[in-house]
Amino acid sequence: MKIHLKLNGQVIPATLADNATAREFAAMLPLTITMHELFRREKFGALPSPVSAAGTQTAICEPGDMICWAPGPDLAIFHRRDGQPTRGAFHRLGRLDFGADAFAAPGPLEVAIELAAAAVERTTAAAPRGPARSLMTDSG
Repeated sequence: MKIHLKLNGQVIPATLADNATAREFAAMLPLTITMHELFRREKFGALPSPVSAAGTQTAICEPGDMICWAPGPDLAIFHRRDGQPTRGAFHRLGRLDFGADAFAAPGPLEVAIELAAAAVERTTAAAPRGPARSLMTDSG
């Protein structure tokens, strides 16, 4: 499932993992959260409600990974490798398709997250509609 993360005028696409925790996260969308810096390698922010520990657990995180401390209410997005091991019970929610460096911006970030299909539907609905035009011309 595809989602869009919007921050600082950028739209960053991501792909959610195929697991129960990621589906719980998707059910919360759309949402906007404030993400704060942690260890100069990740941004984290509180979700509206905790997700379960039913997802895919991992102990290794790479830049671009979207994880949730589980069970817990925090989403984290890794944007930098710092050589330090990550410890704890992380549940993989998905991965940014590109643009992890956007999360390295200093200070807190307001991040809007939505299903990619919802963004397409809104854009289509907002498109101006005019009279239909024929692409054919008289040649005679």
